[in-house]
Amino acid sequence: MADVVLRAKLAEAGLGDRVIVDSAGTGAWHVGERMDRGARRQLDRNGYDGEAHRARQFDRSWLAERDLVLAMDSGHLRHLRALADGDEDGRVRLFGEVGGLRGADVPDPYYGGEAEFADVLAMVETGVTRLVDRLKHLPDLAP
Repeated sequence: MADVVLRAKLAEAGLGDRVIVDSAGTGAWHVGERMDRGARRQLDRNGYDGEAHRARQFDRSWLAERDLVLAMDSGHLRHLRALADGDEDGRVRLFGEVGGLRGADVPDPYYGGEAEFADVLAMVETGVTRLVDRLKHLPDLAP
């Protein structure tokens, strides 16, 4: 959900052509599959289009190609930092930290119901809005 919301908010801010966003999990469980139905429904209800999303697994080689890698929870953060093997220069960060959520983990609503997906979407929207506000003020991205 976060990548869909981030793309939409970047486009609204006029940064859609200046920031590249992609999404990947730390495991291969759902590679190639569509986003979970509950997540897609929640996004649809809130005006986002998650139809094009397909699951991928994060590849270690991507670390050198990205300015920032955001983990949604502390378990993913540990996994990504282990992949980086000390060569991440602070680019691997927790979404809840960068998004101004007091370092909170974003829970995985996969086994939850509609309320859990709604809560996670609200959390993601808050963090993404704060992240985009920060990006708007970076000299390299300023209009």
